[in-house]
Amino acid sequence: EYLARPATPPALLRETAPRAFGGRDLTAGGTWLGVAETGLVAGMLNRRSTARPDPACRSRGQLCLDLLGCASAAAAAAHVAAEPPSRYNPFNLLVADRGEAFVVSQPRDEPPRADRLAPGLHLLTNLDLDDPTCPRIAASHRGFAAAGDAFARDGDVDALVARLQTVLADHAIALDPRGPGSLCVHMGPYGTRSSSVLLVPAGAELVRYFHADGPPCRTRLEAVPLPF
Repeated sequence: EYLARPATPPALLRETAPRAFGGRDLTAGGTWLGVAETGLVAGMLNRRSTARPDPACRSRGQLCLDLLGCASAAAAAAHVAAEPPSRYNPFNLLVADRGEAFVVSQPRDEPPRADRLAPGLHLLTNLDLDDPTCPRIAASHRGFAAAGDAFARDGDVDALVARLQTVLADHAIALDPRGPGSLCVHMGPYGTRSSSVLLVPAGAELVRYFHADGPPCRTRLEAVPLPF
């Protein structure tokens, strides 16, 4: 993200039911990642495209914020899949609740496509879901998998967050003509501005939110109290 683009750290995004919490983009008013009091999570990524963004399109962050009002991840995915392809610039969107998760992708000039995720580890960047040609996925898959396996054994949330921070702070850059391959990016006016970890249990336990308001290589992920 551009470092000069104004944004606020995670806070209450909507006070009416269902209440939603996450960071806010102060330029367009939407969010890139949020969670609703229902346990629904929505996260938006700008999908890589060779064409310049169309300034006439609606903000993708506004769509992400809208979806936090849906009753379920399935309802949110269906809502996005019905959108006309010309309304938004290309995106990759994750919607998940306590029972299932979907990724909705919209390449330029194509209709959105929703895919239900099978249980297990999945990685999403600005390319395709679990794209084996993406250097970020290739470099980080083992670290994310190891963090998940350790958590499955010990159930230690703090240790999980620490392991995830180590992966997110990686600066190793793979040779890739499409751009930087590291997870933590520093490129002058552009780079990694923050990182977040959201834990949504399958049962009725509370959602856990951790956030670092700065690059994860030098900003620690801290627990953020949710207002619901």
